[in-house]
Amino acid sequence: MTRLSLPIGIQTFAEIREGGYYYVDKTGFALRLFSEGKYYFLSRPRRFGKSLFLDTLAELLGGNRELFAGLEAEHKWDWSRRHPVIRLSFGGGVLHSRAKLDEKIDELLTDNLDRLGVSATHRSPSGRLQQLIKSAATAYGEKVVVLVDEYDKPILDNLGDKEAARAMRDGLRDLYSVIKDSDAHLRFVFLTGVSKFSKVSLFSGLNNLKDITVDARYSALCGYTEEDLDGVFAPELAGLDREQIRAWYNGYNWTGDAVYNPFDVLLLFDSRLFRPWWFETATPTFLIDVLKDRHTWLPALGDLRADSELLSAFDVGHISTEALLWQTGYLTIDSQEFVFGEYRYRLRYPNREVYQSLNNSLLRAWTADGQTTLANKTRLGDLLLANDFDGLKDLITAFYASIPHDWYRNNPISQYEGYYASVFYAYFASLGLDLTPEESSNAGRLDLAVKFNGQIYLIEFKVVEHSGEGAAMAQLKAKGYADKYRSQGQLTHLIGVEFSAEQRAVVGFEVETLS
Repeated sequence: MTRLSLPIGIQTFAEIREGGYYYVDKTGFALRLFSEGKYYFLSRPRRFGKSLFLDTLAELLGGNRELFAGLEAEHKWDWSRRHPVIRLSFGGGVLHSRAKLDEKIDELLTDNLDRLGVSATHRSPSGRLQQLIKSAATAYGEKVVVLVDEYDKPILDNLGDKEAARAMRDGLRDLYSVIKDSDAHLRFVFLTGVSKFSKVSLFSGLNNLKDITVDARYSALCGYTEEDLDGVFAPELAGLDREQIRAWYNGYNWTGDAVYNPFDVLLLFDSRLFRPWWFETATPTFLIDVLKDRHTWLPALGDLRADSELLSAFDVGHISTEALLWQTGYLTIDSQEFVFGEYRYRLRYPNREVYQSLNNSLLRAWTADGQTTLANKTRLGDLLLANDFDGLKDLITAFYASIPHDWYRNNPISQYEGYYASVFYAYFASLGLDLTPEESSNAGRLDLAVKFNGQIYLIEFKVVEHSGEGAAMAQLKAKGYADKYRSQGQLTHLIGVEFSAEQRAVVGFEVETLS
């Protein structure tokens, strides 16, 4: 197969189609959306192809047939009709006041007025949008299409300043409220962004908006499927470990087909290197701060439960941990079940990139010195490879002894009783190791299964001030955690670690290897 150019960072459909780039055909989704409804909302993580899909919609609804040669839509679309398309994107720039938001909206509306060749005399943002919609419908003799990209970015950019974020929310709510009142002049409306703000807070006037975020039919609307990689990108796969690609970048799911992060895949094909490309593009400072402030129990992050209401609990001043992690792409849906009249979801890390990188960032935030933390991580990997348990005992003490006393006194997270077990877990997770925390783990005790190098390490880490008396090894044996692994035929090590928060040192350490 012929190798084409990689569309890294390109969000323009025409450029991809005319410039000899790979393109994964998403036009079938566009056909279905247009034929089955009118008002849609979609939430997906950043850099997932939302802007490209909106641009595809704009070209399709604008009737630019030549761009769709060979695609699913080519012979299934009525090319005789061209709809005027209004496009609003808040992706560029950072706004920190209501005045700047209104100025940005005015610029966007002016651009659309000029492009469509119509005029508006109203002065308010909502009034100008309403007049733009009506004027475009009259001028073109066709109902109007409205496409809004990054609808929520002005709010997200200000989550650290609740007053500014509320001002942005109120301004956007006023703008979007016009859409419902313009129904007679509209044929199709599509809004997309990262977050899923509650309809009450942002779309109170647009209650007919259909949310397709968690819809099995549209799970693969953004992102690449297994079939896409094996088909469209087949020329790029040579020399790369297919299982490793899957482990690093696949796994995102919205109750339908699982998808790869497209940004990661394209940069992998370009560089031939496995790196956390997506994670590195934006340090999740706000997320890390929230998890610290809430004293999050890190071993549970990769296995959370939520219902539809909790996943939608996203508003200024009220963002659930589950909603924040899921909507921003750091967790994805593992499974769903319908019980007692409601859908409930199990959330997990989507892949190794997110799991390892997020825990690495959390570890750095939970400790004091990045260089020391890196040295400890490197040492941990070396000790596990060598099964050097004496060295492991000393290293566990070093995890905490290297943190200055002033940091402990001045950082509230260190006073949280789950702090020590969370740091212990994060060190292992930051290496990307296969970890399974047992359900009986709690803030004072962590029961952890580590699968590494063809061996199994069953570890009980207990903080003696929080979990009471009793040797860790004796408790590890009494609970029989090794029983479930005996049939796997792998060398199994039982490791009991007793740690004193007062002394910040290991005060009990036992190892037993089972054949």
